[in-house]
Amino acid sequence: MSVDFNHGDLQDLAGEYVLGTLSPAAKLEVEQRLLLDPALRLAVQRWEADLLPLTALVEPVAPSNQLWRRIEQSSAPARAKKPSMWQSLGLWRMLTAGSMLASAVLAVTLAGRIGDGAAKPQYMVVLVAPQDKAPGYVVQASSTRELNLVPLNAAAVPPDKSLQFWTKADGWKGPVSLGLVKPGQTITIPLDALPNIQPNQLFELTLEPVNGSPLNKPTGPIQFIGRAVKVM
Repeated sequence: MSVDFNHGDLQDLAGEYVLGTLSPAAKLEVEQRLLLDPALRLAVQRWEADLLPLTALVEPVAPSNQLWRRIEQSSAPARAKKPSMWQSLGLWRMLTAGSMLASAVLAVTLAGRIGDGAAKPQYMVVLVAPQDKAPGYVVQASSTRELNLVPLNAAAVPPDKSLQFWTKADGWKGPVSLGLVKPGQTITIPLDALPNIQPNQLFELTLEPVNGSPLNKPTGPIQFIGRAVKVM
C-alpha cells in the first residue's frame, strides 16, 4: 500500500518512521521521499530530537559485547563511504539506524532501572504514547516463551474502558490479544500458543470496551506502541 504523503498527519507518519512501526514497504517509501521532501525531513529530525533525551531518564547501562558487534557490523558499510553524501539514501538509512539504536539504548537503560536481579532480557520493547512519545510501559522477555509487561506510570483509563495488550510479528495474518491490563499492573504473560518472539515484533496497548475488544482485533485508539529490540 502506498503511503499518502499529502495527508495532514505528517507528524504521525514521521513518528511511525522513527519508532519503526511502519511496514517495510512504507518505510522504504518514506526513505525515498526524505530525499525530496524538506517538510518530512524536518518532521523526522524533530521526532529524533524528541526521543533522544528519553535516554537521560535513567542511568546508562553498558550494552552487551554482542550488541556492540552488531552495531559495528551494521555501520561498516557506512564508514566505507565518503562523508559528503548528505543527499544519499544511504545517509538517511544510517540516520534511521541511529534513531532505532537510540530506542535500543533506551530499552537497555530502562531495563537497568526496573530490573530486579532476574535473568537478563533477550528482548526489550519500550511502549510509548503516539501523541507525545512519552514512555508508558516496558516489555521484557528473558526467554522467547514468556514476557513481562512493566508499567512506568499508572495510565488513566475511563471506568467504562480497559487496556488491551496486543502483539503482531511479520508474516502473521493479524494481531493477537495478550489479554486485558489494569493500569499500573505488572504482569507475566506465557506465550505457549504463539511463535517465538522476533526482532521488530509489534506490541501495543489499545483502549477497548471494559470487557475487551468485541472483535478479534483492536477496535479502540492506540495508547502505547513499540517494537521488539534484541538486546542479547
